Amino acid sequence: MTASAENTENMAEKWGLNPAQFWLRGEHPSAPVVYDEATGFWNVYGHPEIIEMFTDPKTFSSDTQRVVPKDTGVGDAGALTEGNLINVDPPDHTKLRKLVSHAFTPKVVANLEPRIAELTNELLDAATGGGRMELVADLAYPLPVIVIAELLGVPAADRPLFKKWVDGMLSSSKQFSLNDDSEEQLDYARNAMEQAKNLADYFASHITDRRTHARDDLLTKLVEAEVDGERLTDAEVANFAMVLLIAGHITTTMLLGNTVLCLDTHPEQLAAVRADRSRVPAAIEESLRFFSPFAAVGRATMTDVELGGVRIPADTLIMAWVAAANRDPRTFARADVYDSTRDPNPHVAFGRGIHFCAGAPLARLEGRVAMNILLDRLPGLRTIPDEPPVFVPTPAMTGVSRLPLLV
Repeated sequence: MTASAENTENMAEKWGLNPAQFWLRGEHPSAPVVYDEATGFWNVYGHPEIIEMFTDPKTFSSDTQRVVPKDTGVGDAGALTEGNLINVDPPDHTKLRKLVSHAFTPKVVANLEPRIAELTNELLDAATGGGRMELVADLAYPLPVIVIAELLGVPAADRPLFKKWVDGMLSSSKQFSLNDDSEEQLDYARNAMEQAKNLADYFASHITDRRTHARDDLLTKLVEAEVDGERLTDAEVANFAMVLLIAGHITTTMLLGNTVLCLDTHPEQLAAVRADRSRVPAAIEESLRFFSPFAAVGRATMTDVELGGVRIPADTLIMAWVAAANRDPRTFARADVYDSTRDPNPHVAFGRGIHFCAGAPLARLEGRVAMNILLDRLPGLRTIPDEPPVFVPTPAMTGVSRLPLLV
């Protein structure tokens, strides 16, 4: 790998970012597709190669469970994938995706803007009285969780539980490996599945209630929904709801924190965005490219296939590192530089193809509304030099988990 951005590398070291996330240090892989003997799977880092993967679901399956050995601890997660939109292929994916499409129509998303603005102002009222705030705890986490909880119809006041369970799923700083049978990996996998089960059980109790007491919420719609004349099982509804809750808040939480951090470290761009609010969406898109929240997603090959000039056998696990692809110099000029005016910006932070993130319009709306209100209300917003940001530890995600600010 070669270093290409000294400032980026220094920032990565200063903030203590996970060493596995080499792209955050201005480094680039030796090849776009590489087999890793240590982990036992293929890594794809190239932007065109990941586009090829994401737009060919017949070859690159989202059902990765079938190629993960049971003795890794992760291969036992079958019960948590039933109805999981992220881990199913057509035709089941097509059926489930229709349910999401009905739930997140452009009109439904647009109608949420006043509520998002109201919540942002309420959260800032509660957070900024002392001249400082912690962006994630005070705004970036509760805002999207409250929005998605209200849509689902579960108490937003339960968000400390959601945070405990989701943080438990993402607590490991180590790269997952098919060849690692250590107790450390097994313990992490068991704990992550236990937390996922806690969340599934939480939704199961609400689903039982909706089967006898319908409400005007998304959970009721999922319980009553029919796909090809059949209703979803309780497990399918619970797993579906889990995906919506987890993906529905993590992206916005990281998107908002990362955008504030990117602009703070580029004062001239922050000033330009403050002066011209039409630049806010582009600043958000560039933060999605520069610090991609979901850094990696898994796929499994259905047949032998050539990708990036190498042959990958069937039934092989592949990690698609979208965060590295979003720094691919073949696609992005000055790839290691944050540029809030970048246009075009064909990043793959939300995926591509049939698994393109269904919640992307909502995340973008939440980010735009919250950023504009932050800029309106807090003209002196800035980071604290001796209190650096803290990033999520897992290499498969990129985002601040703590960002202290002076307001």
